[in-house]
Amino acid sequence: MNNPSTKSVMRGAMVLSLASLIAKILSAIYRIPLQNLVGNTGFYVYQQVYPIYGIGMTFALSGFPIFISKIIAEQPSEKERWRINFYSFLILVIISIAFFLAIFCSSHLIAVWMGDSQLTPLLKAVSFMFLFMPLLAAGRGYYQGIYDVVPTALSQVVEQFVRVAVIIAVAVLATKLSWNVYFMGKWAMASSSIAAVFSSLFFLQFGRKLLAKIPTEIDFKKLGHLFKRFVIEGGLVCLMASMIILLQLVDSFTVKNGLVSSGVSNEAAKGLKGVFDRAQPLVQLGVVIATSFGAALLPSLTRAVQKRNQVEFYRSAVSLIRVSTIISVAASLGMIAIMPEINVLLFGDTSGSSSLAIYNLSIIFSALIFVYNSVLQSINRLRATFFAVLAGLLVKIALNSWFVQRMGINGASIVTVLSLMTVAIAMGVLVPRQINQRVYVKDGFIFKLIFGAGIMTIVVGSFATVLTKILPLTNRAVTMLNVIISIVIGVTIFAVYVFKAHLLSVREWLVLPYGKQALKFIQRIGK
Repeated sequence: MNNPSTKSVMRGAMVLSLASLIAKILSAIYRIPLQNLVGNTGFYVYQQVYPIYGIGMTFALSGFPIFISKIIAEQPSEKERWRINFYSFLILVIISIAFFLAIFCSSHLIAVWMGDSQLTPLLKAVSFMFLFMPLLAAGRGYYQGIYDVVPTALSQVVEQFVRVAVIIAVAVLATKLSWNVYFMGKWAMASSSIAAVFSSLFFLQFGRKLLAKIPTEIDFKKLGHLFKRFVIEGGLVCLMASMIILLQLVDSFTVKNGLVSSGVSNEAAKGLKGVFDRAQPLVQLGVVIATSFGAALLPSLTRAVQKRNQVEFYRSAVSLIRVSTIISVAASLGMIAIMPEINVLLFGDTSGSSSLAIYNLSIIFSALIFVYNSVLQSINRLRATFFAVLAGLLVKIALNSWFVQRMGINGASIVTVLSLMTVAIAMGVLVPRQINQRVYVKDGFIFKLIFGAGIMTIVVGSFATVLTKILPLTNRAVTMLNVIISIVIGVTIFAVYVFKAHLLSVREWLVLPYGKQALKFIQRIGK
């Protein structure tokens, strides 16, 4: 197979990054109108089962396709690529049927474990999406393996558009026709299979080619070896890609049950879990913002790896970590400072603002995990990250119920932050020491960042509090004005501080999206 040019690899990475960004934004924002339409209990119903969908989507979208593309790229000929394709498809059929049967047949048992047997129809509805995984994962993996990322990018965006459209349509109908929240949830979960049908259309040609190139003989030894790689290497990639979703799955089994165990009534516990789940779109948006800015530096990291330029690799890694840390800290603390106002603006009241504020700290650690993972992948330390992720999951599983029973939904938020912090610290230890020293020790970066972020948080929080006394949060229009003014003040203060404190070099400013314009503006107002 001909090696692609660096330029084509970069272009493909940018296309996939853009598609991923669009899909993530859609995945975050639709849950806000969904909650507004169906209320806290309706949102609880949807979010209880959502992690199952999230795991399936991760397997079909990023986990297995990344692994398959790596295997495809290793093959020396077209014939071998299609042989591996067929074997991969067979293995995925086995895995997908196993997941489908396990979830569908155990749906009532899973629902009972979640503390709500009425979730059974939702679990059955979402289980069907796993049947689309073989075609989607094998197709995406093949095209990415030959460096044609367009089908993957288009299928990803279309899948999210269709799913979001169906969910919002279902929520509107449920409101107008007074549907039961569980009936609404069942049809909302059916959106995953409907979206998968549309996404599969991009891989029909691949499917026809796959059928036409079925090998006359199956090498069972090679098939067994590939299956082993799927379980170990593919499973590791899937685990990394679905880490956040797995934490949410733990919440599905422990938060509502923990609240009931602490003496909260069953119905009140459902509502509180729905309030707790408001954090998901907020954190997802924060992480998208932080990692999008950091992603602008990924091409230089990739180029350094391809050219085996260690000096450039270290410099790019340091810039990547610094930029993502700065943006994630600003996004996290900025939202915490005005969380009551954001809560009213997006969800209509201030319920659970303290829980959302605590949960928002996870933006920082999620962003760090993203950049550490990028660096560790580049130096082939992916397997070591497995233990970091496993440690974080064990923290969540071990502590969640205990904290929820004693501290309510605040406890669940605390444990989520502790879990992600565990993963981030463990992965940070794996990063080369030279990189960590240049990021956190050189020039007092971390102390300058904490000081500047603290000033920004105090100023913005104080301003929002004073403005709320002048203009009470009586309606969303007034609240929106408060939030917009607070954001403008916070961004301006923090950007000027970052410039004055030299937290970013001129080179790092210029590589960021709109960095040149931002730098000129800050230089003008900072004089």
